[in-house]
Amino acid sequence: MSAGADGGGVVAAARSRRASPVEGGFVPSALGTREHWDAVYEKELQMFQEYGDTGEIWFGKESINRLIRWIQKHKIPLDASVLDIGTGNGVFLVELAKLGFCNITGIDYSPSAIQLSRSIIEKEGLPNIKLKVEDFLNLSTKLSGFHICIDKGTFDAISLNPDSAAEKRKQYVKSLSGVLKVKGFFLITSCNWTKEELLDEFCEGFELFEELPTPTFSFGGRSGNSVTSLVLQKT
Repeated sequence: MSAGADGGGVVAAARSRRASPVEGGFVPSALGTREHWDAVYEKELQMFQEYGDTGEIWFGKESINRLIRWIQKHKIPLDASVLDIGTGNGVFLVELAKLGFCNITGIDYSPSAIQLSRSIIEKEGLPNIKLKVEDFLNLSTKLSGFHICIDKGTFDAISLNPDSAAEKRKQYVKSLSGVLKVKGFFLITSCNWTKEELLDEFCEGFELFEELPTPTFSFGGRSGNSVTSLVLQKT
């Protein structure tokens, strides 16, 4: 899934959490439904076909650069297997492929998102990126053994689902445990969750490896972060 940059409508909607005493502390939103994202990517696919516009990136280009800096800092091998969960328009995978990564996969439950990703990747001439229409909460094929899993906003969207969001979050953690290798890394970027909350959500089977710096804001004399970006390691 992809969406607007930092401070955009998705972030604002996500920040409405805890506005009322609902399950998991979040106000349900259309942003948590497949129907919403199908409509978004149908429109973005049309825009790409007509104008070559690749669409927006959730949390902006800096969110991609932040993750790439970490990958390069830790000298992740170019043949490491990488899974992008909720790949959206696939732009993150394009950037990895341009760096020489050759074992990368993107999944999204929206067929239009995968069609858009495939169109962009074909235009870029990058044949080594694998794409699959998959619901991460209900995988139909055997995906396992990944060295790195990436999430930029997918867990956020699941948290806003109007139907049993708490159970869906638990299933997400279970699915993640199934696809990631022991000692593998999970890089998550969120506008819904604080560091402490994410560590609590992923406390079973994962531990904090590193917190990545994100933009700060100031309001009323107090400072904070609008985005949380963590690297967790499977134990």
